[in-house]
Amino acid sequence: MDPNETSIRVDHVGVAVESVDEAEPVLTALGCEKVVDDTVEDRFRWVYYRLGGASRIELIEPVAEESFLTEYLDRHGPGLHHVTLEVADIDAVIDSLGGVGVDTIDRQSYEGWTEAFVSPRNETGVLFQLMEYTGAFTDGREFDEESFFMRGRRLSAGE
Repeated sequence: MDPNETSIRVDHVGVAVESVDEAEPVLTALGCEKVVDDTVEDRFRWVYYRLGGASRIELIEPVAEESFLTEYLDRHGPGLHHVTLEVADIDAVIDSLGGVGVDTIDRQSYEGWTEAFVSPRNETGVLFQLMEYTGAFTDGREFDEESFFMRGRRLSAGE
């Protein structure tokens, strides 16, 4: 696949923190606006902040006593955890990565999205999360599409 044949954009940058409440004043001082504050199955809290019209930062804080996030913070301390790329066709992107010898891991499908990860053992040293929104991700949530998605809508082919 030619990478120009599918649409990809940076969705957000994820930052691991010990406490969202303690880290939030930094983002507020930078002009960020809180968009989402949610908890995933008592494992971690994720809070999205919009910065301007097209940038987002996510703070992730462990809620469980032991999780991937507590292990990460124990090893690395607070800081950049991942970069999430919204993709219009996750299969095409996974195939493209495989074509240059980069494997994806932990592919999962959920109601409203499919995700996979590129291990930070790749040549960039960055954990990439690939995310394809496959349905009404915002249905039943406390936030709406306009405030959640970049440009108010999920990515589609040809953008």
